[in-house]
Amino acid sequence: MKADFHIHSSFSADSDWPMAKMIEKGISLGLNVMCFTEHMDFDFISDGLLFEVDTDRYFEEFSHCQKLYQADIDLRFGVELGLVPGLSHRLQDYLNRWDFDFVIGSSHLIDGKDPYYPNFFENRTEESCYLRYFETIPENIAAFSDIDIYGHLDYIIRYGPNKNKYYSYEDYRDIIDMALRSMINAGIGLELNTAGYKYGLGHPNPHPDILKRYRELGGEILTIGSDAHEPSFLAAYFIQARELLSTCGFQYYTIYKARKPEFIKL
Repeated sequence: MKADFHIHSSFSADSDWPMAKMIEKGISLGLNVMCFTEHMDFDFISDGLLFEVDTDRYFEEFSHCQKLYQADIDLRFGVELGLVPGLSHRLQDYLNRWDFDFVIGSSHLIDGKDPYYPNFFENRTEESCYLRYFETIPENIAAFSDIDIYGHLDYIIRYGPNKNKYYSYEDYRDIIDMALRSMINAGIGLELNTAGYKYGLGHPNPHPDILKRYRELGGEILTIGSDAHEPSFLAAYFIQARELLSTCGFQYYTIYKARKPEFIKL
């Protein structure tokens, strides 16, 4: 697999790496396509960092790099939106202003709180926190569905007190199936995010059982992303991802240009 469709550079608040350095690493790895997906989480400040990409500057640098490296790699212009039901009008207005190739929708906040921080789990069971996270997915889609794929579907387990030690798809089957059906009915695909391996889970986000269930329900649109915030993680664990997709029943993965999917045989 030669396309990484979840990449951040210094235009995202949680990365310090220049776009050109990310591109040069991608070229050295033999990637054919790289899609930058900088963070746009309206009204979200974490550790004093504002997670709202300066899209004018982002597009200017992207356009410069696209021309500079056009002989070596195909660059795509994307964004990762933090989904919150009350932001649907602002999110739509934002997308209407820019010609993105690809749009990820992600749950980064649950009822206004970020599970990245341990205090999210204080005075609550891990199970109830995970359940509430999954409940937000169909809520977010009902409020705003103009996205191409849903990112790192079980993202929260990266940060739980026990991570995935006591976690399984079966424990949340009803609500996860509701989320998957909501995605499929809205034409929204699923992301295989390999950063789960980086976080020590032993599998991507989402869990392989969710990938299998998505396929069983008729889901076909699936993108591959490293969620790299630095060059060393670009296309990380893609070999494992390819093998896993085959065992989950997938024959293709998906890339996007101008918000249109293209299916690539594994």
